[in-house]
Amino acid sequence: MSAASQMDLPEEIQHPYSNFSEWKFKLFKVRSFEKLPSDDIKDKAEEVASSNKEIILHKDEAVPRGENMDLMGNRQALENDDKNMKTQDNKAHQNNLKQLCRICGVSFKTDRYKRTHPVHGPVDDETLRLLRKREKKATSWPDLISKVFKIDVRGDVDTIHPTRFCHNCWSIIHRKFSNTPYKVCFPRNSTKEWQRHSPNCDVCCTTRQGVKRKSQSCSIQHGKRAKTVAECAQLNRSVKNQAQINKNLMKEIVSCKNIHLSTKLLAVDYPVDFIKSISCQICEHILADPVETSCRHLFCRTCILQCIKVTGSYCPSCWYPCFPTDLVTPVKSFLNILDNLGIRCPVKECDEEILHEKYGQHLSSHKEMKDRELYSHINKGGRPRQHLLSLTRRAQKHRLRELKRQVKAFAEKEEGGDIKSVCMTLFLLALRAKNEHRQADELEAIMQGRGSGLHPAVCLAIRVNTFLSCSQYHKMYRTVKAVTGRQIFQPLHALRTAEKALLPGYHPFEWKPPLKNVSTNTEVGIIDGLSGLPLSIDDYPVDTIAKRFRYDAALVCALKDMEEEILEGIKAKNLDDYLNGPFTVVVKESCDGMGDVSEKHGSGPAVPEKAVRFSFTVMNIAIAHGNESKRIFEEVKPNSELCCKPLCLMLADESDHETLTAILSPLIAEREAMKNSELLLEMGGILRTFKFVFRGTGYDEKLVREVEGLEASGSTYICTLCDATRLEASQNVVFHSITRSHAENLERYEIWRSNPYHESVDKLRDRVKGVSAKPFIETVPSIDALHCDIGNAAEFYRIFQMEICEVYKNPDVSKEERKRWQLALDKHLRKKMNLKPMMRMSGNFARKLMSKETVEAVCELIKCEERHEALKELMDLYLKMKPVWRSSCPAKECPELLCQYSYNSQRFAELLSTKFKYRYEGKITNYFHKTLAHVPEIIERDGSIGAWASEGNESGNKLFRRFRKMNARQSKCYEMEDVLKHHWLYTSKYLQKFMNAHKTLRSQGFTIDPEDNLGDSMPLDVLESNDSGEV
Repeated sequence: MSAASQMDLPEEIQHPYSNFSEWKFKLFKVRSFEKLPSDDIKDKAEEVASSNKEIILHKDEAVPRGENMDLMGNRQALENDDKNMKTQDNKAHQNNLKQLCRICGVSFKTDRYKRTHPVHGPVDDETLRLLRKREKKATSWPDLISKVFKIDVRGDVDTIHPTRFCHNCWSIIHRKFSNTPYKVCFPRNSTKEWQRHSPNCDVCCTTRQGVKRKSQSCSIQHGKRAKTVAECAQLNRSVKNQAQINKNLMKEIVSCKNIHLSTKLLAVDYPVDFIKSISCQICEHILADPVETSCRHLFCRTCILQCIKVTGSYCPSCWYPCFPTDLVTPVKSFLNILDNLGIRCPVKECDEEILHEKYGQHLSSHKEMKDRELYSHINKGGRPRQHLLSLTRRAQKHRLRELKRQVKAFAEKEEGGDIKSVCMTLFLLALRAKNEHRQADELEAIMQGRGSGLHPAVCLAIRVNTFLSCSQYHKMYRTVKAVTGRQIFQPLHALRTAEKALLPGYHPFEWKPPLKNVSTNTEVGIIDGLSGLPLSIDDYPVDTIAKRFRYDAALVCALKDMEEEILEGIKAKNLDDYLNGPFTVVVKESCDGMGDVSEKHGSGPAVPEKAVRFSFTVMNIAIAHGNESKRIFEEVKPNSELCCKPLCLMLADESDHETLTAILSPLIAEREAMKNSELLLEMGGILRTFKFVFRGTGYDEKLVREVEGLEASGSTYICTLCDATRLEASQNVVFHSITRSHAENLERYEIWRSNPYHESVDKLRDRVKGVSAKPFIETVPSIDALHCDIGNAAEFYRIFQMEICEVYKNPDVSKEERKRWQLALDKHLRKKMNLKPMMRMSGNFARKLMSKETVEAVCELIKCEERHEALKELMDLYLKMKPVWRSSCPAKECPELLCQYSYNSQRFAELLSTKFKYRYEGKITNYFHKTLAHVPEIIERDGSIGAWASEGNESGNKLFRRFRKMNARQSKCYEMEDVLKHHWLYTSKYLQKFMNAHKTLRSQGFTIDPEDNLGDSMPLDVLESNDSGEV
């Protein structure tokens, strides 16, 4: 055909081959959706293109050149259509994924409300409130999904995984973290696994099957479709009976009909809902050894374990993931209800109603009676056969001779001839069979050599309270066990196990935010006092031994020790038990030297035999409730050694500034870090928050000057609370106010160090008001009541000497004369007041010296009556002022004296400046100045002075010496560890409850003298009578 004739043909037949290829491609495209895999599309397209090329080559004469070019262009279009097809296919797959749940794979169309939730991102408000109520840390959906369904969605790809999940899975997550029962179940036995897109993709096939097709003409395919729909309808009808089928299947699996009790045996006609609550959800019998799953369903233990073994690790009720390790025992109140159910005995001719917990014992009695009937002994005449226990020993041997022969043969064959252990084991099994577990436990304890003795905590309290060393306690333990044949006291390893829970480093805790420069490890016990101290060649050589607890771990242990008191305080204040804080804990810090503690034993490096102890006391705990602060705990005896917990022990001199700084600096760094953080500690099963307020008030004046960088006590600047000089304080005795603080002392030290104004030494010293070293411990400007009382008593003792010497008449008395009158005063006080002379004033001596009786005795050595009246008035005023700063709460204990304090102090100062002018003209003692000038201001600020004193720390000095003697070892390093450990246990409130055991034993005549032989000083009948129940 010519070109001209071709031009006259219609357009649709001018390019028959190209139109045929397009039609063929369309046919190929339609079929590819159904059969061909995606990887073969390109190969098929290339085959079509090659066939077109062959046609063009063979028909070159009939096809013009222009048409050949058009066919080449169609090949390019074919490849573009291939790419477009793949893109559309992937878009369709992603659109299908958007309609499916990421977790269970169910379509969102099944939910009539179309509720969906994003897989990634933060949780919704309702879930966030639930998590906060349950105190959970997770705040994003990936964390919750990973915790509940064990699916990691962080690595999801949008082309493979859906990006949302259904409301049913959302409800399952809520049920995991709430107590409210939800009637929801997981739609499949396991979570959906997602694969890449392919022509056989389950996602696209499922979606295509779910799409409603347009009506078509009748064909064979239509018949198949109708058949499929009919089968689906039949399947949907059968789903309704699936639950009943599964329940019957579970009953066949467990087959516990002959083991568990039916609910028909209940003696009372209980409501249906109550019967369901006490029934196993598998076998529908009364719960036997009930267990609770994580989804709050109850089953018999054997039933749920058999079901999990057969059907997999899922709850049979809701198909929630459940593992044998997740099974827990229900609460005790539910078990009590279950045990107190009334059961009718199923045995014929027995209409007795018994409790559920005693059903096994009752049924065993029926079995014994039946066995007696079956195996009754035949009496061949004579008198009736007597019971075995009513026979004589000879008759018992005769009747049991065959059994004895069998037991002996078994013992020789299996147990090496130990007949006694075989017989005791038989007796033990007989007791267990009759549910007499208490007697069985006692017998088993005797067989194992443990006995039914005291609780390890009681033994630990007795050992600590009586200061028994390891050898002394072990000797007592062996002696009592050997003589009585019972293990009343527990061995030392049991005591060491019991003390672990009472020492710091046992309880887990967390700080928010984490403490700066402090390890997050909570299992920290006793550490070296110099740990964390950077050392170099040029540093001061720290030659000492120091042991301490980490400050935060010690505070946690102290709070856990007071857990019962804290919870009782919350109930007493009518507060909710689930309050999580923040609780404000006020801590009193004390530090003081213990003087000479040298001992003759021990070896090691040459260390100074002076010791320093740093302690703390939890004074009160409060919580903000509404607009007020309610105090739920307050230490009743804040100055007792029982509540002053040791934190650091060191063999050092308190005057050694470098050593003291090196040891206490890490401890102070921990305290500063705790000020800006909150403690998260579980108490009463609830995670609670605690904040700490530290008050350094338990320091004497010497140590305050040491840690605050002030000059010594003999300095011109007399006071550690104000800037007054000694001359200013003597001229104006009463009217002064507190001006010093830790921050101001730091600023003054910087001025002293840098001298920015280039002043002379005297002017610079006057500017910084006596600050000469860097302060390293923050103290509260206050008065230590104990040392104030001791210092004032020492001053009164000097006044007594001067009055006897008549210094008011003759100020120039020689030293020999004063010494003679001092000896006369000591002799007279020893005779009249039984006060032995001391080299150094102590608290007990000061307490006896400051009394009206002492003044009366001293006045016998003074001739002038006028001096008698002045001295008596001075003592009377002092005794009226003393309770104000010595009492723990002066507003309650001595309100009248508190109101009169200002008048009494002014009158006292007037007497000093007139009657005793010879002593206080131009000068005054440090403690007299603080007593007269600063007491009202401190009480107005803190409410008390005596409660914040260092008396508890001072009372612990004698404990240090006793514990050191108790734990005498060759190594002083280990010795200090033992002293610190036992001193901490001595202050434990948990052990203080068992201290009454020791007092009870002593009241009955039981005494322990560490120096004497324990076997001679212990009445054994007392030990036998004092069992664990009595103690």
